[in-house]
Amino acid sequence: MPAWVWVALGSALGGVARYGVSMLALRWWGGAFPWGTLAVNIAGSAFIGWLASTLATPPSQARLFWMTGVCGGFTTFSAFSLETLSLVRAGEGGRAAGYAAASLILCGLAVLGGAALGRGR
Repeated sequence: MPAWVWVALGSALGGVARYGVSMLALRWWGGAFPWGTLAVNIAGSAFIGWLASTLATPPSQARLFWMTGVCGGFTTFSAFSLETLSLVRAGEGGRAAGYAAASLILCGLAVLGGAALGRGR
């Protein structure tokens, strides 16, 4: 199959998974804070860190499917940026700062943890 097909299939799977996590988060914790996006960004960062450690060879079909497709469809820092702006515009500057800090710190730690898991450490 052409590379774009692997990316498209992975993106579809990642997008559906993101939607599912977002709907669960909305049901569990409500919509006052973007918990769903925070959850997918943390999980996606850990997963891509693990994948980068285990698929560290030149681009392959698995790398295209999992990293570019699934992770690209699942994690969305574009949504993170928009939700941060929305919080700021809603007068929730403290929440916006907390959300941005938690996303950056926890996703950074998650990608390190995923990479360590992928290396077996």
